[in-house]
Amino acid sequence: MEEERSLNFIEQIIENDLASGKHKEIYTRFPPEPNGYLHIGHAKAICLNFGLGEQYNGKVNLRFDDTNPTAEKQEYVDAIKENIQWLGFQWEKELHTSDHFQQLYEYAVQLIKQGDAYVCEQSAEEMAKSKGTPTEPGTNSPFRDRSIEENLALFEKMKNGEVEEGAMTLRAKIDMAHSNMHMRDPLMYRIINERHHRTGSDWVIYPIYDFAHGVSDAIEGITHSICTLEFEVHRPLYEWFNNKINTPAKPQQIEMARLNISNAVTSKRKVKKLIDEGVVFGWDDPRLTTLAGIRRRGVPAQAIRDLAEGIGVSKRNSITEMSRLDYYTRQVLNKTANRVMAVLDPLKVTITNFDEGKVEMCEAKNNPEDESAGTRDMPISRNLYIEKADFMEDAPKKFFRLTNGKEVRFKHGYYITCNEVLKDAQGNITELLCTYDPTTKGGWSDDGRKIKGTIHWVSAEHALKAKVNLYEGLFNSENPEEGGKDFMEDVNPNSLEVIEAFVEPSVKDLAPGTTVQFDRTGYFCVDKDSTPNNIIFNRTVTLRDKKK
Repeated sequence: MEEERSLNFIEQIIENDLASGKHKEIYTRFPPEPNGYLHIGHAKAICLNFGLGEQYNGKVNLRFDDTNPTAEKQEYVDAIKENIQWLGFQWEKELHTSDHFQQLYEYAVQLIKQGDAYVCEQSAEEMAKSKGTPTEPGTNSPFRDRSIEENLALFEKMKNGEVEEGAMTLRAKIDMAHSNMHMRDPLMYRIINERHHRTGSDWVIYPIYDFAHGVSDAIEGITHSICTLEFEVHRPLYEWFNNKINTPAKPQQIEMARLNISNAVTSKRKVKKLIDEGVVFGWDDPRLTTLAGIRRRGVPAQAIRDLAEGIGVSKRNSITEMSRLDYYTRQVLNKTANRVMAVLDPLKVTITNFDEGKVEMCEAKNNPEDESAGTRDMPISRNLYIEKADFMEDAPKKFFRLTNGKEVRFKHGYYITCNEVLKDAQGNITELLCTYDPTTKGGWSDDGRKIKGTIHWVSAEHALKAKVNLYEGLFNSENPEEGGKDFMEDVNPNSLEVIEAFVEPSVKDLAPGTTVQFDRTGYFCVDKDSTPNNIIFNRTVTLRDKKK
């Protein structure tokens, strides 16, 4: 009998709300800003919000927080939607904060009329100086006590584009001595003379996140607004706006720990710097922890969902090791990825008793973990390639791969014995001359011989050349910014090694995005730029954790 899972604190809140009749159904949202690509930290919020919707038969909106036209693009909107769908989720409504611009403006006017907002002409520097410190109260703006009529007139001028950018802002009128710095007359609107990717030039004033976010939740009827812990100190402001405006819905903000991953930076600004300085190739570089990069590397969506569930929901921030994602990736791919043979560091083998021009087909299971995956035929011929590391001339007793005078099993093929080693003038091994036992096709014998070693191979005549990208961690340290250091100084210069490998011919028909297991080596994904004439693989993860 499967043990029942304990409810996390968010589930407890929701179940209490449903049981008490406070809400008949739950309504959550995922509200990304379209100023970059989603990263693995967003995946936790996506899985939680959409997972709660599925669990409680509720609804989940996708709302783009598009209040800063200087940084937002339709490209990012499209990428965000694609990645959420890749994770296996679908939203109830696709909305944008810009859908609410008129309503938000009207609410701002209402706050001015109530005496709860004013137009301020302080510069950003003056405003910061007058805010005070956490232990010292701030000082009132000299424009704080303007009349309602004057504030309304000035705000109208701001809206009509009659005021220069930076000359005026709209601020909430709360308390400049409040113990919470976010409550000290926070900004509500600023002027940005930039064309918006959706509304064009309709607006030149744009709402600040703290105002737009909570009020948009209320407009949409969101019941539970789930965010990360850094917004806990913003919650009093979230509630202040909705109470002062008296919005019809009163969403509840709930904070949880975010997903931080080791050996990575997730800040969009920092990722953009890595891109701009040529450290990585773009938002979907497989070394990044953007969802696009992780997906291009071949990590399955299910592994991301398993990671989010595995780390759970808590009120305490921590760092999750990248190896944990690797673990879930292996767990999924072991069951779902077909096996193929590839040689990354080739050494030529000639089977001297295999006739010239002769080709046989060896039957191989596509996935031993999934009988429904079927089988494929692999060609074997006189000339083969094996991994250099699978041969040792003077091998120790416990070396169970190919060596002089001993038999080894060529997977799916035959028992092979090495008889002679050819070398160049410098003493480097260039070719192995071997013989095969024709009675051992399929890699098995009926005479009771015990062969401990099994190695993989490809037919030299039939193998395809492939470019293989071997990825390591982008950063050397678990926390690239620990101690205030510049994360750019922690970049691993050896995070990518590009090699030319030989792969079995069946991979030619694999579609970009397909992940397979290279036998005995690891999991590899066909890159999006791969073609039948230019095959490219990205290493997803090794077969085992290198640290173990």
